Amino acid sequence: MGDYMENKIVIAETERLVLRRYKKEDLQDLFEYLSDMEVVEYEPYKPLTLNETKENLEWRIGTDEMIAVELKNSHKMIGNVYMGKREFEALEIGYVFNRNYWGYGYAAESCKALIQQAFSNGIHRIYAECDPRNKSSWKLLEALGFQREAHLRKNVYFWKDENDRAIWKDTYIYARLIDDK
Repeated sequence: MGDYMENKIVIAETERLVLRRYKKEDLQDLFEYLSDMEVVEYEPYKPLTLNETKENLEWRIGTDEMIAVELKNSHKMIGNVYMGKREFEALEIGYVFNRNYWGYGYAAESCKALIQQAFSNGIHRIYAECDPRNKSSWKLLEALGFQREAHLRKNVYFWKDENDRAIWKDTYIYARLIDDK
């Protein structure tokens, strides 16, 4: 753990996880889940090639909004949590995890730690947007104490069909306030 702390890349630790900044050595682990169609099904991007993942990793290394989630026991990077800064002391949270690690509570464990840290640092509101069809995502938000504030109907599209028409989709908006118990 010593060199992690010296490089100031650890953001938080939980019982099983290290939440940290990205580093060049994460390329294979990142590619493993960003190239998986099932993992990125609800994301605004298609599965990435290795070269696209390299470019994406450079961006992740350069931002403090993407937080890598690493297993303490094996040092494998298994996913990420996004904490994007917004106006009015708010953050937007999001998460993407390697499919091989779904169902073990890693997303909940990492989000809980980051949410707690954000509120203790004076953040007023944390919100998330997700596809209503992504039941596991909004169930996680509800388990984390978020409340559904809105169901926006056909408000966004990421893709177009073969006739160049937008493929519209709905969005749920969830939020949790610092005062929420």
